[in-house]
Formats: sequence, structure tokens, C-alpha cells
Amino acid sequence: MSLTQAILTSLLEMPCSGAELARRFDKSLGYFWQATHQQIYRELGSMERDGLIAAYGLPTARGRQRHFTVLAPGRDLLQAWCAGQGELRPIRDELLLRMRAAAVLGTVDIAAEMRRQQSLHRDVLARYEAIEQHDFPLGIQRSTADELQWAVLRAGIVYETSWLAWCEEVLEGPGFQ
Repeated sequence: MSLTQAILTSLLEMPCSGAELARRFDKSLGYFWQATHQQIYRELGSMERDGLIAAYGLPTARGRQRHFTVLAPGRDLLQAWCAGQGELRPIRDELLLRMRAAAVLGTVDIAAEMRRQQSLHRDVLARYEAIEQHDFPLGIQRSTADELQWAVLRAGIVYETSWLAWCEEVLEGPGFQ
């Protein structure tokens, strides 16, 4: 997936300014696709030049704020991408690399960092579960769009749950006792 598709998806959900888009990436989109504010603004400029999005100004106290909306070519690009096939992506996790380096060095105790990461993953899981309870209560009729968004959230819940189970297993192992 590329940043272009993530931005198009977000702007189709709701046209907004670059600052609002960056805040969305810091919140909901950031749970599964991250980008810096600089990357977002750079990509918005490219997408505008390519005719995928258009900017229009809204008056603010400091002048005009540019809001972005998706044009037909942007929608078409997202539709084609969405209907296509994706690549299987390998795991890219800094903790796993640290563990490998600690194994090679043989002198680094990585247990404290593993426990810290475990705590961070517990926090993320709690956030996901709170979102699920709030946004997807049981027994409510859902649209296809709601079901797809819930499936994305559940993927995050399953990921965090399995990561925590793995972490617990490793920390209980002989190398960490």
C-alpha cells in the first residue's frame, strides 16, 4: 500500500485540510499506516499536480486554509488499486532486530525492553478494544462499510493479542528467567 492510497481513502471519507489529514494519520489511520506530517504534505502536493485531488480555500482567521477533495482520476486510481492484488509484506519490527542483535552480541540484556514493548502493546490493545466497544456494539445492524471497518479493527486486535501471547511466551522462557 502506498501513502497515495491511504490519503485518497481518508479524503473520500471526509475532505479536509492537510493539518486535519495529518491529525487523522496520528489517530485512526496511524494504527495501521504511518506517515510523518512532512510526508503527507509532500504527497498532497504530488497528488494535486497529478490531478488526483483538488484544493480549495476556506476563509480562516489567518487567511485561507486549503482543503482537499478527491477528483475522478483519484477515485479511479483507488478503485483499481483496491480491486487489485497486494504483496505479502515481511515483518519489519525494531524489537525483533534488537533481539537478533542481542543474540549476536551475547552481552545485552533485552528483557527490560521486551517488558516495555509488552506494556506498549497492552495499551494499544486496550485502545482497540475501547474503540470496538464504542463504535461496534454487539447486536446492531451494520452496513457493509461498517463491517469492513470493523474487520480492520479486529485485525489490529488479533495482531496485538497474538503479539502479547508471543511476548509472554518469550519472557517466560529460559533466556529471560
